[in-house]
Amino acid sequence: MPANLPPQYFDAEKNFRLAKNPVEKIAALEEMLAIMPKHKGTDHLRAELRRRIAKLTEASEKKAATKRASMVIEREGAAQVVVIGLPNAGKSQLVSSITNASPTVAEYPFTTHSATPGMMEFENIQIQLIDTPPLVPQAIDFWLPPMLRRADALLIMVDLADDPQAQMEAITAQLENTRIVIGDAEAREQPEFTLWHKKALIIGNKLDLDNASQNYTALKNRYEGRLPFIAISAKEGTGLEELRLKIYQLLDIIRVYTKAPGKKPDFTDPIILDRGSTVEDAAAEVHKDFRAKLRYARIWGSGKHDGLMAKRDHILEDGDIIELHM
Repeated sequence: MPANLPPQYFDAEKNFRLAKNPVEKIAALEEMLAIMPKHKGTDHLRAELRRRIAKLTEASEKKAATKRASMVIEREGAAQVVVIGLPNAGKSQLVSSITNASPTVAEYPFTTHSATPGMMEFENIQIQLIDTPPLVPQAIDFWLPPMLRRADALLIMVDLADDPQAQMEAITAQLENTRIVIGDAEAREQPEFTLWHKKALIIGNKLDLDNASQNYTALKNRYEGRLPFIAISAKEGTGLEELRLKIYQLLDIIRVYTKAPGKKPDFTDPIILDRGSTVEDAAAEVHKDFRAKLRYARIWGSGKHDGLMAKRDHILEDGDIIELHM
């Protein structure tokens, strides 16, 4: 079976060849491992990459740095969303407030030195949020850009009490240095490089402080129509429930439920699909063999007649219930 590796894999492979030390080599290999699709055609290559990582780790004399190289965080839940921002923007406070994680929270900058994942509940699904170190040149670890590229979306936190527009400009510049673009960035396409286009949500934090409301209005005027945004106070808990919904909407995913003939649907464990997915896509998520064997499905929900028969190319909507027939 062919490996069918995506273009990003070969970029990571190039980074491995250009790496100057074991730590950089390990980071590139782990990025290759994370990008690689999981199927039988990649089993041998996946094992080979793990073997090379183990060998480099064992041979490395920089044990502490090598330990930090292993910062590939496996995606869990419905999506993986990374929280970024400048020092003291409130990233750790936010992750601590809306997930089960416990990152270090303090009033002084640079309290986060590694990535901390946590799970955020939204209705009947969970979304993984990852707290990260400040996005400033002197503090960007080699493992952070690959993590941002792999993420399903980015949450950009700015301090509303401290010139949030300047913060956005600095963050955008740092992202572009790592070939990550957000919003409408078609004019900056560079054919000789791979660019990662990421969904992003601007979170204006510290709404409870002086001048925050005025600064948020100016920020909205600057980015309206380009990026979604929301104002919150992570410390006071203001706007956090609305933020959960905004994150779900940002991901542009849908929840689809399955049922067996004559049985009630299971609403506790939905199938998570990209918006625009079809019955065939849902069947493949249930079981890899279902895509080929599927004859039709019956659908409930989204204003449809109960039990409507649908073909495999039928586009699903959030909340649909499907009954697959082989």
